[in-house]
Parts: sequence; C-alpha cells; structure tokens
Amino acid sequence: MSVLPVELCPLTPEQNDIVELTRSFAQEEIRPRARAVDEADTQTPWDLWRAAAKVGITGFMLPEEYGGGGFTDVFSQCLVQEELCVGDLGIGNLLCSNGFFADPVLELGTEEQKRTWLTPLAGPDTPMTSLATTEPGAGSDAGSITTTATRTTGGYLLNGQKAWISNAGEADFYVVFAKTDPAARARGVSAFLLRKDTEGMTFGEPMRKMGQRAIVCREVFLADAFVPEENLLGAEGQGFKGLMRTFDISRTVLGAAATGVARAAYEYARDYARTRVQFGKPIIEHQAVAFRLADMRTRIDQSRLMTWRAAKRLDAGLDATSEAAMAKLTASETAAWCTWAAVQTLGGWGYSREYPVEQWMRDAKLEEIEEGTSDIMRLVISRGL
Repeated sequence: MSVLPVELCPLTPEQNDIVELTRSFAQEEIRPRARAVDEADTQTPWDLWRAAAKVGITGFMLPEEYGGGGFTDVFSQCLVQEELCVGDLGIGNLLCSNGFFADPVLELGTEEQKRTWLTPLAGPDTPMTSLATTEPGAGSDAGSITTTATRTTGGYLLNGQKAWISNAGEADFYVVFAKTDPAARARGVSAFLLRKDTEGMTFGEPMRKMGQRAIVCREVFLADAFVPEENLLGAEGQGFKGLMRTFDISRTVLGAAATGVARAAYEYARDYARTRVQFGKPIIEHQAVAFRLADMRTRIDQSRLMTWRAAKRLDAGLDATSEAAMAKLTASETAAWCTWAAVQTLGGWGYSREYPVEQWMRDAKLEEIEEGTSDIMRLVISRGL
C-alpha cells in the first residue's frame, strides 16, 4: 500500500502508530473478509466489530477522559478513516461510526451525559451507536424533519419516522433529532439520547442496498416514545446547531473515506496493469492506461489535500463548512471516477465479481449521496462565495 504524503503535515509518533495499526488491520482483517460481508448483504459483521474494538479502533476518536484513544482531532480521524477504507469502504465506515454518534454528544452534552453515554463506547465490549436524522421526506434538508418531541411529565414523547438510518436495530445507543417547535424549522430542532429498548421505538426490516452492505440500514418508527428530560442534548432548539457541527466533521471524515476507496482502486488497477500483457507488453505501457492511472493518482492527491485542509481548519477552531463540503464533493466524485477507472482498466475482469473493483464501484456511489448529496454540497459551497 502507498505511504501517505506527509511533507506538508508531518505525523507525530502517536499518529504514525495509529496509521500503522489501522493499515495492518485493513490488510489482515478487513480486506480478506470484505467480499463475504458484501455477499451477506444485510448482516452486520460483528466479528470485525469486536476485533476492531479489541485493538481500540472503534473508540480511538473518543477523549481519553472517557476511556477513548484520545485522537479527538479531525486530522487524525481522517488518517485512520482513509486507511480502514482502503481495506473496504463500508466496513471502514462501520468501524468508525461511534464517532458520528459522539460528535453531537461532545458538542451539546453535559458532563454527566458524556460520561454516561461515551464511557461505555471505550473498551473491547463497546456497543454500536446510531445517528437518526434522515426521514422519508427530509434528507439533506435537515431543517424540514417532521418527527416531533412533545413535552410531557418528566420528559418528551417522540413521534415520527426515520429512514436510511445506519446501524438502526443493531445499535444500542441513538441520537435522534426531532422538532420541539415544529413551526420554527431549523431553530425548532432538538437532539435526544435514546436506548434501543425505549418503549415506542421500533425498527423496519433491513434495507437492501447497492453497496456498503457492511452497514445495515433500517427505518426507525417512533410512537409516543418516552424520553426523560435528562436525555435532551443541550437546550431545546440547539439540535440543528449540533447537527451542523457534526456535518462539518462527518463530511470531512467521509472525504477521507472516499479517498481511501479511490486509493484502493488505483493501487489495484496499477498492480494489475503491470502484469496484464496485451499486444506484447504490459498494459501499463500503453499510453491510454498510463494516462488513466496518472489521472487517478492526481485526483486522489487532490482529494486528500482538500480533506486535510478542512480537517486542519476544524482542528484550529475555524469555520470549515465550505471546506468540508468541497472536500466531500471532490473526494466522493473522485471515488466514483477512480472505481470506474479501475473497472475499465481490468476490462471484462473488472466487471466480474471475482475481483473487488466492481464492489468498490458500487460502494463508492453512496459517498456522493450520504451526509448531503453532491448537489447539496455545491449549494453549500455557493453560499460561501
């Protein structure tokens, strides 16, 4: 596998260690299991989850005071995400999913909430978590969600439906976004902490997906689901603020994930081109193939550097909404193009399920959709012009 270009961002010894750990885990544990996980379709690979938890990968991004690995900076999270997703995009995203749950808790939660909900995520027996925002009629426009949270004695009653929720039904802990003031749009969105056994919360059947099948998605149904007042994250109406901060981080980290699968596709296509002989010479010596590989490598470096820029801005406490959107847009479209280019380089073999590139092409498509589609990313960027 390629060595990360770190001339502009030298790594600390601790960062080098976590990169080596996750690179080895991707090679030795993830890649050999990736095809079987894809074929299983709607089954969570709990063996990989437990193996990753045992070596600290599922909680590496959590603060040390809650038992985590202490890599709370977004840049380090991008380093890890890229390495895991070179092994497999869906599995890599699954293994880091606790970070998406933790972000709004860290942004909005009280000290008691952080200790109650984040401390169990550290260690080898960590539960899985989930973030529930999307609805059948509200995707990228999170301010238009219709799930409601109505005050009642001692707490709130949640009513509504969520769709395409990663880890739903598998996870033990949930952050659910609902309207405490339906007339206020974004200013009426609040965030709530729920456990899987909350009465009134049920789950649909696993949704059959084109790719990233390691992550099981379901609908979530809320029918007078009672949430105690102490499980409100922040004040009423602060949920959208926490969600936007989460989006800035998650879009940046997903930029690293997309860069990882693009890198996997490039490396696989390059190695194949070195050994595949056509017209008397390896196809890497044919100009069309060599130029395609050159484009792949160039786009991957562009994606990585844009992702790192967004991460560094976030870590410096600077606004990075536009930069995160640019990173995700560039990296996701790079992943889609590079996985296509890998299939094209392998020709008929690339179309075969005997080779991983066809799966990577299916997996990469989600990166142009989740956490805001490419169209929405362009809209976000245009607002910052």
